[in-house]
Amino acid sequence: MSWQAYVDNLLGSGSVDQAALYSRAGDSVWAKSANFEVSAPEINEIAKGFDDSSQLQASGLHVQGQKYFMLRADDRSIYGKLNDTGIVAVRTKQALLIAHYSAPTQPGEATKVVEQLADYLISVGY
Repeated sequence: MSWQAYVDNLLGSGSVDQAALYSRAGDSVWAKSANFEVSAPEINEIAKGFDDSSQLQASGLHVQGQKYFMLRADDRSIYGKLNDTGIVAVRTKQALLIAHYSAPTQPGEATKVVEQLADYLISVGY
């Protein structure tokens, strides 16, 4: 399966409306949905946040120029919220998934599908 197929499957779930798959360091784009442009500084901010979330706690999580309130950050997952939208970022052994969701999707629905894809990628060595 191509990397784009994983992004397309996330979108097909109906739980996320935009998604991208990057290398773990965030230095290369493997696949993304149309018009989901996360800048290099934003990707770097997220990638660093897995190891040290203090900056995200202090200044929020930024994606596509929008500032999201950080709800959770650990060495695997980062969740952010802005009004009725949110961001789910999950790091695997070799990949970084970033997904966006909007109402009426509930945060738990979006996190479930993104975390399940991350679990699958980990199970196959990624």
